[in-house]
Amino acid sequence: MKKTQSPPLANRREFLATSLGTLGAGTIGSTLIVPRRGWGQSSTNEQITIGAIGVGGRASLLLQQLPETAKIVALSDCNLPRAEAFKEKMKGGWPVYQDYRRLLDRKDIDAVIVATGEFQRVLPCIHACQASKDVYAEKPLTLYIGEGRALVNAVRRYDRVLQVGSQQRSMEVNRVACELVRNGGLGKILEVRAINYKGPESSPASPFPEATVLEGLDWNMWLNQAAARPFNPQWMGWMRWRDFAGGEMTNWGAHGVDQIQWALGMDHTGPVELQPLSSGPNGQVGMRYANGVQVNYVIEPGHGPMGGAVFICEKGKLEINRNKFASNPPEIAVELTKKIDVDEEERKWSDNLALWQARWHLQDWLDCIRSRKRPIADVEVGHRSVSVCHLANITRAVGRPLQWDPVHEQFVNDKQANEYLNRPRREGFELPSA
Repeated sequence: MKKTQSPPLANRREFLATSLGTLGAGTIGSTLIVPRRGWGQSSTNEQITIGAIGVGGRASLLLQQLPETAKIVALSDCNLPRAEAFKEKMKGGWPVYQDYRRLLDRKDIDAVIVATGEFQRVLPCIHACQASKDVYAEKPLTLYIGEGRALVNAVRRYDRVLQVGSQQRSMEVNRVACELVRNGGLGKILEVRAINYKGPESSPASPFPEATVLEGLDWNMWLNQAAARPFNPQWMGWMRWRDFAGGEMTNWGAHGVDQIQWALGMDHTGPVELQPLSSGPNGQVGMRYANGVQVNYVIEPGHGPMGGAVFICEKGKLEINRNKFASNPPEIAVELTKKIDVDEEERKWSDNLALWQARWHLQDWLDCIRSRKRPIADVEVGHRSVSVCHLANITRAVGRPLQWDPVHEQFVNDKQANEYLNRPRREGFELPSA
């Protein structure tokens, strides 16, 4: 097996297109919208200089959507051929580093986009804060709850701007829909149903056979905090394995749960009671917030929405998904659509990247870098949303009712459950103590 080289670490109008949706009989939906985020709010014409840490598929989309108020300066990826391929595709003259710390050493970089895997994400984000760089961090933000709090603390300590890549926060459809629920427009919330957020798989009982490390891949750096193991390309499908990810519960759940938190007005807190509704690693989970709202995480194959939830309220049902909503009765969606302005100038972004566009979310980040205000998906918001995802997986693992203290971020009088809040980290990849 090839030796690895890395040392130990670290007011504008929007275009709207509508289409019919279904949510039971007689419903109407709204979809394909770009959001209400202002352009060019900076006090200077200088471009913000950007470095990329992780240049995979999602990162490539983000970098290609960067507003003109920013420019790419350098790339970094422990898988060098991947970064070099993007550089060639874009005909960029940027230097490419295998060790992201070399990128952070550059004084000509203002901010970084960290679009690594979730198990690789927090450490470079903290190192970026220490290097006085602002951060756009993809979701899911964390692998476990403890490292999320460590990241929030670092962002505050070093006075940085960190935007989490929950781009639905910058989509106008999602904003007006969540606002309607949050402001009581549908009356009392009877139940929220989050659908089909499954957990990860355990690592195989028999290890994968050792294989030759891919040319240009620093396997040690790729593993990050995870336990050491011989290289095998099957580990590169990391999202399915518990060692590296939280499954769809944290992948799509990071978007869907974020919409629940936003619609409930719970951005800085979380549920207080958790209960398994069925057993197993993909069991259904019930959560209750202090105000009595019940959120049920259910498994219903063939149903959705993956990017949100169904809000069942006194005045009707509202399904919130990515860039679209549907309602029963249909009048709810009709009235919501009237609140959305349109701008033909930005049609191309909605037409070409309706589900994946993040241009306005990136612009909000850039505007906040200049103003030093907190962005719409601030680090605390992202941490709290993905923490709820982790809580669902922990409830599945423990298999019994739990009480959660969202202030202290601890389970109440439950040593076993609290052991899930942190994970052992490999030597050389520990979180900084300060």
